[in-house]
Amino acid sequence: MPRLRARLLPVDERGHSDGRPDPEALLAAANRASRGRLKVFLGMAPGVGKTYEMLRAARRRKAKGDDVVVGLVETHGRRETESLLRDMAVMPRKPMDHRERVVMEFDLDGALARKPQLLLVDEYAHSNAPGSRHPKRWQDVEELLAAGIDVWTTLNVQHLESLVDVVLRITGVRQRETVPDRALSRADDIEVVDITPDELRERMGEGKVYVPETARLASENFFRVENLTALRELALRRAAQTVDDQLVAAMREKGVEGPWAAGERILVLVGGDTMAASLVRTGRRLSDMMMDAPWTVAHVERPDRSAAKPEAAARVGDALRLAGQLGGTTLVLNGSDVVATVMAYARRNNVTQIVIGKSADSRWRELLGRSLAAALLREARGTAIHVVTESAPEAPVQRRRSRTALAWQGYLTGAAFVGVATLCAWGLDVAFDRVDLGMIFLAAVLAAGVLHGVRPALAAATAAFLVYNYLFLAPRYSFQIGSPTDVLTLLVFWAVALAVGGLAGRVRDQGQNARHRAVAVTALLAASRTFSAAAGREAAALALAEQAAAAAGSRAVVLLPRNGELETAAGVPDIEPLDVALMAAARWAWEKGEPAGFGTGTLPQTRWTFWPLDGVRSRAGVAGIEAGGMT
Repeated sequence: MPRLRARLLPVDERGHSDGRPDPEALLAAANRASRGRLKVFLGMAPGVGKTYEMLRAARRRKAKGDDVVVGLVETHGRRETESLLRDMAVMPRKPMDHRERVVMEFDLDGALARKPQLLLVDEYAHSNAPGSRHPKRWQDVEELLAAGIDVWTTLNVQHLESLVDVVLRITGVRQRETVPDRALSRADDIEVVDITPDELRERMGEGKVYVPETARLASENFFRVENLTALRELALRRAAQTVDDQLVAAMREKGVEGPWAAGERILVLVGGDTMAASLVRTGRRLSDMMMDAPWTVAHVERPDRSAAKPEAAARVGDALRLAGQLGGTTLVLNGSDVVATVMAYARRNNVTQIVIGKSADSRWRELLGRSLAAALLREARGTAIHVVTESAPEAPVQRRRSRTALAWQGYLTGAAFVGVATLCAWGLDVAFDRVDLGMIFLAAVLAAGVLHGVRPALAAATAAFLVYNYLFLAPRYSFQIGSPTDVLTLLVFWAVALAVGGLAGRVRDQGQNARHRAVAVTALLAASRTFSAAAGREAAALALAEQAAAAAGSRAVVLLPRNGELETAAGVPDIEPLDVALMAAARWAWEKGEPAGFGTGTLPQTRWTFWPLDGVRSRAGVAGIEAGGMT
C-alpha cells in the first residue's frame, strides 16, 4: 500500500538574513521537547487502510521493545484489522450513559495513569459522548501530548474544518464531525495511506469495508469514482504542503537564508452577512495552496455608522472565532472609508492577496461603482483580489407591512417638525412682507436629522420641499413653478436640506458611538482606580468580581489558590459554593491556563465560563462568569 510520510514543524512568516537560527523556531523546538509526538495516518476516505497500517507500524515498534498500548481502535468488524490486535496491550473502554444506553468511550484518565511510551487512539475527529471531559477526541489527544505521551491516530481528509464547504460541494454530504486545522498542523508526522479509487471500490465489493448492502449504497453515493478522485487530490495536496513546512522549518532552525520577504500574505475581509464563515474557510484553503502563507481575517468598523444589528455582530464574532480555530490571526480595523482603510493596511503589511465576498449588489450600486469589489479592484496595485460569490441566492424576504413603533417614531417626529415649521412660516408670512421662510424649514430638517438620523431627515427634507412649494411660492396652492428663479431656489433648498439632514444624522451616529466608547473607557478607569485602591488579594478579588458582574450583567466569582487548592475568594452577588462540575472547570482553567466551561471545548455543559488570571510572573487565580448574562 503506497504511503507518503511528511514531518510537520511550525512555520513563522519572518526570515533572518544574518545566518543565525530563528529564535522563535528554536523556542518552538524546545517546547516540543517536553510534549509527546503526534503522528496522523491520513486517508482520502474510510476503508483505505489507515487503522490497518497504524497497527502494522505499532507492531513493528512493539517488536523493537517499545511500550506500545492500544487506547482505542475501531475495527468495524474487519477480520484483517482484528488479527493485528493479537498480543497487543489493549486498554478497557470507559462506559458512559447516553440516551438511556451505555456507550463505551476512550478512557482518558486511564491512559494518563498508564502513561505508555506510545498510545494508539483511532478516529481523531470522533465526538465524545456528553459528560466526557472534552467534547472531541482530538482534545483528548492534546491532553495526552501535554502529558508527554506519544500518540498515533487516524483521520480522513474530509473531516478538516477548512474543507467542509469543499467536501459538501464534491460529495453533497456535510461533515458533522470536524477537526480544526491547527490541531493537524501541530502534528509531528503525517503518513498518507493512499490507494486508487478503483482499488477502494474493489475492496468495498469484496466486503472488506462495509456489509454488502451498505457497500452497494455507498458505492452509488459517497464512494463514486469522481468523488474519491477529488478527495484523494485533497489528501495528497495536504501531504505536499507538509513537505514544504518541513523544509522551511529546518532552514530556520539551522539559520539558512531564504527569500522570506517574497512570501504571500493573505487578508480576508468579513462583514455581518451570511458569507462570513465561508470566506474564512476560503482564506484558510488559499493559505494551504500557497504553502501555508500567513493569513489574517479582518472586519472594518465604521465610526460614522450606527452600531451593527445583533445578528450581524454575532456573525462577525463567529467568523473571527472560526479564524482563530483554523490557525489565522484576527483584527478589527476602524475607518469611515472601507476601501482606503483596507488598502492602507494591505500596503503597510505587504498583503499580496485579498479575499472578499460579493453578495447580490443592486444594479444601481454596480453601475455607480459603489460595490466593494469594484472599488477594491480600482485601488489595488500589485495585489490580487479574490471575489467569492454566494453559492446560491437566498430566497427574498418579504418586507413587513407593519413596522415597529420605534422605527416609525423618527418619521413621525420629522413630520411634526415640518408641521411646526409650516405654522411658524405661515405666521411670519402673514405678519411680514419679506421673510426668508426657507431657513425655518431647514431648521426642521436639521432637528429631525440630529434626533433620529439620516432617513427621517431625508423624509423631512422631501416633505419640507413639497410644503414650501405648495404654500409659499407663486402660484400658491399648486405644485407648479412660477418663475425660473423659483426653480433654482427650490433646487438649492432641496440640495441643502438633503446635505444638512444627512450630515446631521451622521454626526448623531458618531456621537452615539463616541458615547459608547466613553462608557467603556470610564468603566476601565473606574476598574483601574478600584484595583489600585485594593489593600490585598481579597479586596482585589472582590473588586474584580464586582467589575466582571457589572460588565457581563450576570453573576461572577473569583477563585484564588490556598494551600494548593482553589477556593472562592469573592462572589457578586453572594453565591453558593460551586458544585463539583463547576469546580472541575475552574481547576482546568487554573492548571492548563485555558478557558473552560460554557462556550469552550472543555466541560461546555456547565453554566459558567472560567478564565485563568495570568499575572506578569505567575498565574494568580481564576475568574468565572455565569453564562446566562453574557452576550
